[in-house]
Amino acid sequence: MNVNERFDLIKANTQEVLTESRLREYLEKDIPLRHYIGFEISGEIHLGTGIQCMAKVADFQKAGVECTLFLADWHSWINDKLGGDIEQIRSFAYGYFAEGLKSCLKACGGDPDKLNVVLGSDLYQENPKYWTTFIEVCKNTTLKRIMRSITILGRAEGDAVDFAKLVYPPMQVADIYALGVNLAQAGTDQRKAHVVALDVANKMKTMPLKSESGEQLTPMAVHHHLLIGLGKPPMWPIDPDRLQEVWMAMKMSKSKPETAVFITDEPDVIAKKIKKAFCPEGETDFNPVLNWAQHLIFALGRGPLEIKRKEEWGGNLTFNTLEELTTCFGEKQLHPMDLKTALSQSIADLLAPVREHFKNPELQKNLETLREVMKKVKLR
Repeated sequence: MNVNERFDLIKANTQEVLTESRLREYLEKDIPLRHYIGFEISGEIHLGTGIQCMAKVADFQKAGVECTLFLADWHSWINDKLGGDIEQIRSFAYGYFAEGLKSCLKACGGDPDKLNVVLGSDLYQENPKYWTTFIEVCKNTTLKRIMRSITILGRAEGDAVDFAKLVYPPMQVADIYALGVNLAQAGTDQRKAHVVALDVANKMKTMPLKSESGEQLTPMAVHHHLLIGLGKPPMWPIDPDRLQEVWMAMKMSKSKPETAVFITDEPDVIAKKIKKAFCPEGETDFNPVLNWAQHLIFALGRGPLEIKRKEEWGGNLTFNTLEELTTCFGEKQLHPMDLKTALSQSIADLLAPVREHFKNPELQKNLETLREVMKKVKLR
């Protein structure tokens, strides 16, 4: 690929690149790009984590980027995942989470064998300069800014939190420098931590990012769109001035399993969930089903979308683009249930190799154990 082709592929289907000019500069200078995306170890992996995130990793791999999956066990512990049991968190890091995400990467056309997998505990134990780097980050940002950044933990700004949660954002920034990353990926909900990482770049002395020629580098951040849940928004109709706020509030969450599809869900379960999805006839401004069609079909190059209908109901339809689908739905020429049926089948097909991967007895056992743990955690 030439520079323009690599640039376009890295940028494709993203909400934001910080910054596009820096990305083009690094590509033109042929600076090797080193990526990472980090995940807390919590419950089952849903489409927003497994497919939405790993589809971009597949793009990065095709663009010649060295990609790393960071299993953030310490961050999971700080954020009270899996009951705040650090050993339990680590037990599922490789045995479930890494396996699930690698299988999703493969389903999206990526190469799981070329994906580096790093556990947070290993990074910290093997890197004696990590905590010095962490302190450098802390010294070059403010408490006020860190307090604003706790929203990356899924907490509201101003929430009362234990002190450990305040070290979460600067640890996330230190991870980038300790891993030698110059291209950090996440959803838009992680933007605040990434902006800190970019702002402190020229102040980092212990583990600065440098090119092969010794030039000090500032990392880049690529933010993909967040996949929303299938439920009804908290306000309806939505105030147009608060549309972005509602989109953020509606991001897919494993805490609302009825509005999320998990990567090992069977086709009948997928169909049942999508059948109940919020999808008002003719509504195109806020529609979770159209949102999924956009990001899980057309953005992944999995079109066209085929609608199977009886002749008395208008016959079959074929949509080659999201624009065609949105226009037809907005004009009420396509019934929500017909759209839901087609989307259900498409997603079931997309996840077929993931379900096949988890037929491995050991992985199936790990998944069942995780489900039991999640039941106990919810009961507490």
